[in-house]
Amino acid sequence: MLKQVILIRKDLKIGFGKAVAQACHASLGSAFKCKRKTVEEWMEEGGKKVVLKASLEEILDAEKKARKAKITSFLVVDAGLTQLEPGTVTALGIGPDEEQKIDKITGKLKLL
Repeated sequence: MLKQVILIRKDLKIGFGKAVAQACHASLGSAFKCKRKTVEEWMEEGGKKVVLKASLEEILDAEKKARKAKITSFLVVDAGLTQLEPGTVTALGIGPDEEQKIDKITGKLKLL
């Protein structure tokens, strides 16, 4: 079973809409980097997504672990046009990939 995990910074003071937009950037960014066959299989299975809260350190650590495990990821860095300073890391998309592979990286984080 395939899934995608999106990590959102829990320490940022941003509105709900901004958080949703950042999650969308993370999801699409990571999916667009994946092999087409993987994305098609993931979508056929229902396109499972899980959104978790994380600190900046946890996001950067997860990105490093995903890269080491050869799991596609996409780090979202805000342009600073609205609520945040330019260059603020806001989210990370991981996968889609095998659930158990992603769970090794994100399994201890809590749901948003």
